[in-house]
Amino acid sequence: MKILHLDTNHELMINQLSDLGFTNHEDYTSSKETIEAKIKEYDGIILRSRFTIDKQFLDAATKLKFIGRVGAGLENIDCDYAEKKGIALIAAPEGNRNAVGEHALGMVLSLFNKLNKADIEVRRGKWLREDNRGIELDGKTVGIIGYGNMGKAFSKKLRGFDVEVLCYDIKEGVGNNDARQVSLKEFQEKVDIVSLHTPQTPLTLNMIDESFINQFKKPFWFINTARGKSVMTKDLVSALKSGKVLGAGLDVLEYEKVSFENLFKKDIASGEAEVPEAFQYLINAQNVILSPHVAGWTIESKEKLAQTIVDKIKAKFC
Repeated sequence: MKILHLDTNHELMINQLSDLGFTNHEDYTSSKETIEAKIKEYDGIILRSRFTIDKQFLDAATKLKFIGRVGAGLENIDCDYAEKKGIALIAAPEGNRNAVGEHALGMVLSLFNKLNKADIEVRRGKWLREDNRGIELDGKTVGIIGYGNMGKAFSKKLRGFDVEVLCYDIKEGVGNNDARQVSLKEFQEKVDIVSLHTPQTPLTLNMIDESFINQFKKPFWFINTARGKSVMTKDLVSALKSGKVLGAGLDVLEYEKVSFENLFKKDIASGEAEVPEAFQYLINAQNVILSPHVAGWTIESKEKLAQTIVDKIKAKFC
């Protein structure tokens, strides 16, 4: 079987697949059109998020048996059409769930203790102790929306804190010893912190909007390490301004391109990019922490993601 690799990954992937007898070709620079013209030669493709795998591409891939996505989500692939054509879809949420859980916890603790703000001030010669008085996580109720690989990894990280952890998911029976599954109503009545861990689907698109936010009984802190397009940024900003949302840790933004590699066509620092008003607010807000879609992007997860894909290919095709 011939595999085409469309994005660079940990070297173990090609090494181990070669040892298993697969022929590996790499093309990290050609256009989608060029790839589409030769995809009929391949039994498998492995990518991160370089471009969308749509019906036209899948129709050209006449020999394709599997698509390996070195990550958790599959929203860049027409999954229904691929499955109709008998193409196996292989993702690797097990590979970066620990990294996501740690990143989400880090964002909560940084927000509660004003670490980013305090760091900037000290570097500028300001020593504002009272202004940087933090709050403690102990005694809070943490709510997790989406209790799959990522949600469970985050709840596991909370074991050492004296917190109540609730989860909400459209699937029944997903709760465990680390989080009690509750109705959306109870969730919105009790939580102090909301952490989003859902995939991008038609159901989750623009899910966190003004109406959803206003249904929470208490002001809350918001963490998003899932998908940016699940949140209406302008509504989140309105809630930050009003105090309904006390602060936010955002690893993902609705403005991200399909590849997740950039936000805008031009560099924000150059002043040439057209920056939405809501995003302009976020980058200036002291109670907001931003990171460039790297919650699952660690040295360890790079290796684990690759190994997970290899193991799943081996189990299915060897």
